[in-house]
Amino acid sequence: MSTRHGPDDDAGTQTVLTRLRSVEGHLRGVAQMVEEDAYCIDVLRQTKAIHAALSKVEGLLLTRHLNHCVTTAVRAGKPRERERVVSELVALFAAKGEKDR
Repeated sequence: MSTRHGPDDDAGTQTVLTRLRSVEGHLRGVAQMVEEDAYCIDVLRQTKAIHAALSKVEGLLLTRHLNHCVTTAVRAGKPRERERVVSELVALFAAKGEKDR
């Protein structure tokens, strides 16, 4: 019995993991810049690049979620499951909007 929740898409998984590992390395580099007292604007440029890279990861994950989890819930014909996945997305983006205020 599988406990896998996401799509059976190893290539997509590897793409996400590769991007996350890149962000991880980039973040370590920024930490080193701060330790070395690098120019603030240079550090900020790098943190903006990290934000952009994470936004790309979010987009990939959202696409995977919509194409797999949400589609599966809608096709299953189970109203509660459909409502659950839609509510999760609404809550996620509502929380993001609240945080940005």
